[in-house]
Amino acid sequence: MSTQRHDGRPASRTDEFRSAVHDAYGDASHLTSVTGRPGLGSYIRQLWQRRHFIWWQSRSRVVTSNDDSRLGAFWLILRPLLDATFYWLVFGVLLQLDRGMSNYVAFVIIGVFMFQFTGAALTGGTRTISSNMSLTRAFQFPRMALPIADLLFDVLQRMLAVGVMFVLVLVIPPHETPEWTWLLVPVVLVLHILMNFGIMLLLARASTLFPDVSRFMQFVTRILMYGSGVIFPITRFTDRYPVLHDIIEMNPVFVVLTMYRDLIIDGVMPSAAHWVTLGAYAVGLSVVGFFVFWLGEESYGRDQYR
Repeated sequence: MSTQRHDGRPASRTDEFRSAVHDAYGDASHLTSVTGRPGLGSYIRQLWQRRHFIWWQSRSRVVTSNDDSRLGAFWLILRPLLDATFYWLVFGVLLQLDRGMSNYVAFVIIGVFMFQFTGAALTGGTRTISSNMSLTRAFQFPRMALPIADLLFDVLQRMLAVGVMFVLVLVIPPHETPEWTWLLVPVVLVLHILMNFGIMLLLARASTLFPDVSRFMQFVTRILMYGSGVIFPITRFTDRYPVLHDIIEMNPVFVVLTMYRDLIIDGVMPSAAHWVTLGAYAVGLSVVGFFVFWLGEESYGRDQYR
């Protein structure tokens, strides 16, 4: 039988649920919703308080991510190596796009290995909320911990590949020799990671509003690979088209790959324009992405975003 409210009307299911919860647990005023958007300062403090969880969760994923294959973590090196070999054969040997280049092999290796950083951010950002839906619905925590953990996981697992990239550049003819400019590679890498972080935050927010973004990013990643000089010097084909050339020069992926190659292959300092461009993208995307993601904090995990 349904109970009655104090005004004599039949109690609704919500009233019955509240009554049952009160009988079982007493006053529930101390409970808080698992959703909601705290203030910006409080949000940052909550993220900092969970730094150890983020670190260990990312580290454990690195250890277990390749347990389902016999080669395990070796695939982190083997895949970009196979990609670089394939692109070298097609674009260097068959199409002979290496003409006039001092070290086309190193050009392709750096392009493929370092482009995969951003490629992972483009695809991973669209899945960081949807792949953790049960977690966002069950617990109260700053949702930005999820893309931070995904980014840290990707950085940790690719550090070995970056080391192998340097070894390949050193041992494969024509051999590159270490220059003082190699010391600046970590600076570019930090800016690159910041840029990827902003991309992940923006795509994580966009994917909750438009779930089809994940499918569209597959197309964007392919366009970026061919439009950023990953496997061939694209500026050779844009010199006659000033507008297209300017667009390419403003492409952050093209800029960061050019800077890596300037430092590692040519042993020269990247241009001031490229430093400014990459710095602006790194700071701008990460700051804007932070605010955009934070503004949507209370919406993550709702059914309509599945």
